[in-house]
Amino acid sequence: MLCLGMFLSAFVRIAHAESFTVNDIRLEGLQRVSAGTLFQAFPIDIGDSVDDSGIVAATRSLFKTGLFNDISIGRDGDVLVVVVQERPSISAINVVGNEQIGSDALITGLQQSGLSEGDIFQQATLDKLEQELARQYISQGRYGVTVDSEVTTLDRNRVALTLTIYEGEAATIKGINIVGNEAFDNEELLGDFSLRPKNWWHFYGARDKYSREKLAGDLEGLRSKYLNSGYINFNIESTQVSITPDKAHVFVTVNVVEGDQYVIGDVSFSGDLTVSQQELESLLMVHKGDIFSNKNVVETTAALVDRLGDDGYAFANVNAIPTLNKDQQVVDLELFFESGKRAYVRRISFIGNAKTNDDVLRREMRQMESAWVSNKEIELSKLRLQRLGFFKDVNVETSPVPGTDDQVDVKYYVEEQPSGSVSLSLGFAGSSGLSLGVDLSQENFLGTGKNVSVGVNKSKSKESFKFSYLDPYYTADGASRGFNVFYRTYDAEEDDISNYSTDAFGGSVSFGYPLSEFQFLSFQLGYENTAITVGSLPSDEVTDFFTEEGSDFDNFVVTGRWRESTLNRGVFADRGASQTVGVELSLPGSDLGYYKINYQGKRLFPLNDTFTLRLRTDLGYGDAYGSTSVMPFYKHFFGGGFDSVRGFKNNALGPRNTPFRCARDGAGDITPAGCRDGRQEAFGGNILVTGSAEILFPAPLIKDKRTIETSLFFDAGNVFSDHCNKDSEGCYGLDLGELRYSVGLAATWLSGLGPLSFSIGTTLNAESFEDTEVFQFSFGTSF
Repeated sequence: MLCLGMFLSAFVRIAHAESFTVNDIRLEGLQRVSAGTLFQAFPIDIGDSVDDSGIVAATRSLFKTGLFNDISIGRDGDVLVVVVQERPSISAINVVGNEQIGSDALITGLQQSGLSEGDIFQQATLDKLEQELARQYISQGRYGVTVDSEVTTLDRNRVALTLTIYEGEAATIKGINIVGNEAFDNEELLGDFSLRPKNWWHFYGARDKYSREKLAGDLEGLRSKYLNSGYINFNIESTQVSITPDKAHVFVTVNVVEGDQYVIGDVSFSGDLTVSQQELESLLMVHKGDIFSNKNVVETTAALVDRLGDDGYAFANVNAIPTLNKDQQVVDLELFFESGKRAYVRRISFIGNAKTNDDVLRREMRQMESAWVSNKEIELSKLRLQRLGFFKDVNVETSPVPGTDDQVDVKYYVEEQPSGSVSLSLGFAGSSGLSLGVDLSQENFLGTGKNVSVGVNKSKSKESFKFSYLDPYYTADGASRGFNVFYRTYDAEEDDISNYSTDAFGGSVSFGYPLSEFQFLSFQLGYENTAITVGSLPSDEVTDFFTEEGSDFDNFVVTGRWRESTLNRGVFADRGASQTVGVELSLPGSDLGYYKINYQGKRLFPLNDTFTLRLRTDLGYGDAYGSTSVMPFYKHFFGGGFDSVRGFKNNALGPRNTPFRCARDGAGDITPAGCRDGRQEAFGGNILVTGSAEILFPAPLIKDKRTIETSLFFDAGNVFSDHCNKDSEGCYGLDLGELRYSVGLAATWLSGLGPLSFSIGTTLNAESFEDTEVFQFSFGTSF
């Protein structure tokens, strides 16, 4: 009313005035709005002849800008005087009372609707936004929502807005009724709905909370169920949502028309066929006599398009044209091909590889520049990048080259992650004493893709130094070469293993070659010198081996390894499989003759979009050959701990040494050292059997789920021996009845310093002599 009054006042002042020529324009009342902004909207210029109709038009033009509450235009001689009162600006916007929709999301929505700090305030816009906010909550089933706004006037022509939201409770579903269905009963149809009335066995969750979006999704799922079951003419005629007077409950009624069920008739091909019809038929997922399924039709056309894409037809299209025979309820399908021109790859580029050299990625490409574009090769290249283990995520984009109809550019977007580990330790533990150590491992050294590892460690039981280097692309066709050197001392008794210590040094060179995209064969030839020192009261097994074979050994060892992997990622894979067969053999001319065979397998089965089943096994067997009577005890397999049976301590599983032996002098009398206290310590064995079944699931409350892996596990396994003393604890030949079991929760976090793993587990059938550990923790280990 104020604006209208001022407008009428201005109109009265100039009504019936004679026209005059404007020699100047004077502005009054401007604060934030610039004179230039006003003049852009003001239709009168100096020198114009103005009458009353021109003044009215100018006033209307200024009001249309929305910048002013009041406008008054008058005349002072030949000077046109424009007096304005600006609308206030918004100094602050506060939202209170909201829980279901975050403040950031609400503020963003307000900004998109033209209401943000610094903008000109208009009451009409605020009223509209109140209605929009209420509508958002109503779409979530919160029919009792109210939105109150308060405008506080501040100095310097500013206002502060406070939006108070009373969200209310979401209306619960009291009943969903489907009317018109005959092929399926209500229970079967509603079983696929995300919205359901709450039953006594669904005492948790929010399935009964009404949401317009969820209902729309459920109805789309209902439509898909019928279309995939042959009901081509299925239709949802109407949907009614009834609200109780207290706005606390809703009833949903869905009226459907099923129509007849159709089966597939003839399936034919037409159009531009660039692939033989016999090969195309092998890709069909729809066959004559099958019940019609829209899903199978869509998957068929997608498979046919992919096949054309493998031959360079990147812009191909396949349309399924149905012809219905209503009398016989048969639908004939014509698959019409539009292959288009064969396309070539102009350029392949990589985005996001800040640390990794471009050539490291380019050598993984199976799709080549200037070659026909191939969907298969593009996806295989993506898979190879994922399996490097350098990246959290890899995405690929294929885009046409502007101005051409037969060229594309391929871009791979990579997100790098830590590709190495650093393990620094300084600590004290009652079992191992003071420990000092540093291990550096980098699988992508300086972005070259080469693997470099160095480690120096000292603890109560171990001292070690190691250095290794591997170039996975020593030759352009993927042959690898590497070497390593090491020195280590080990006091086994400090780790609750039999009373002996070793002093070893050596080195090796390795070569590998890919047999196919998924198979790799490698060989390693090495030398190692091992000196054994027995303690004051060694076990019978150590003493017997020491007496028969000696205490210092020079061995030349060859290791062969075959690996096959179809895992989709190098780290935290969630689909695919891998298996490795390794053989370690001491060559003739070595002081000891022995061999070890090891098999490791892993397979992942996606159960749905959330859960994945991972099965893992680790099997090993070793023995002596030639003049060596038994497998060297320091080459034994051990079980328990990470990568074995969690819940058991490291080395806790498997045979123990003999109960005791007395130290005697030359006359056969017991020496003052006497006998051991009878404690049996871990001795390991020559047979290893372990396995695990895990359910992988997303970590809750973690935004970046690509850096952490969580699982529920069931582990099983043990270590057996063909040669142990039957009087020793844990001494079994291969006997699956003696497997040990554990269950628990595990997680691995790929931190900036390497993988950090922990598990909380409990054993199910541990023997009294097998040490257990509920919580286990590891940092910097490889996996």
